[in-house]
Amino acid sequence: MNLYPVRAIYMAEMARTRRTLLQSIVSPVISTSLYFVVFGAAIGSRISEIGGVSYGAFIVPGLIMLMLLTQSVSNASFGIFFPKFSGSIYEILSAPISYLEIVIGYVGAAASKSILLGLIILGTSSFFVPLEIAHPFWMLTFLVLTAVTFSLLGFIIGIWADGFDKLQLVPLLIITPLTFLGGSFYSIDMLPPFWQTVTLANPVVYLVSGFRWSFYGISDVSVVASVAMISLFLLASLATIAWIFRTGYRLKP
Repeated sequence: MNLYPVRAIYMAEMARTRRTLLQSIVSPVISTSLYFVVFGAAIGSRISEIGGVSYGAFIVPGLIMLMLLTQSVSNASFGIFFPKFSGSIYEILSAPISYLEIVIGYVGAAASKSILLGLIILGTSSFFVPLEIAHPFWMLTFLVLTAVTFSLLGFIIGIWADGFDKLQLVPLLIITPLTFLGGSFYSIDMLPPFWQTVTLANPVVYLVSGFRWSFYGISDVSVVASVAMISLFLLASLATIAWIFRTGYRLKP
């Protein structure tokens, strides 16, 4: 594998982030801080603790996961869609670059942005609530795996989309609702038995629960199930990308 083209794509994408710093970094951090103010102050005053953890601290992993999923998909989808839209994708496809190197460059940049945002929000949240990380290794593992997996998903969406409107279709209509309904701001144990069963069909529940376990040692589902779910997401995304490059599906404008 030639690392020079990977580095070129990666650095170009990271440079775009620096040029749009307010939109790429500052805006998500401010939005997440507002969640702390609204949910932590307004709702947190009515809910003392969940599983022995203060409500303000309880929602931190959910907020990070919400940002991580949406930003990973958005960054990766726009990163590969814009070359298709502008026509510069022909330069990439005609260059001596393998498909694997293209994926690593774009997905690596998108995942790096999301991980950086996650760490910034983690640091910001410490100003609002006292935090503890019971399993720091697993916290970083879930953070990195989730960022990479959903950046791969975003890459797929960017190839599939034939207009800017479709770039936001999946994040707004699927990922964000699933994250809100996936226990980001509450424990599914608080739901009636029927809705607990229904909620378990939401795959995001397993991601949020595993990530929260890495902080406080509490989870709504088995940690093994959480690892299995993120692994399933990762393998499915890799298989889809392999099929796209094998068939040439919508690689060109």
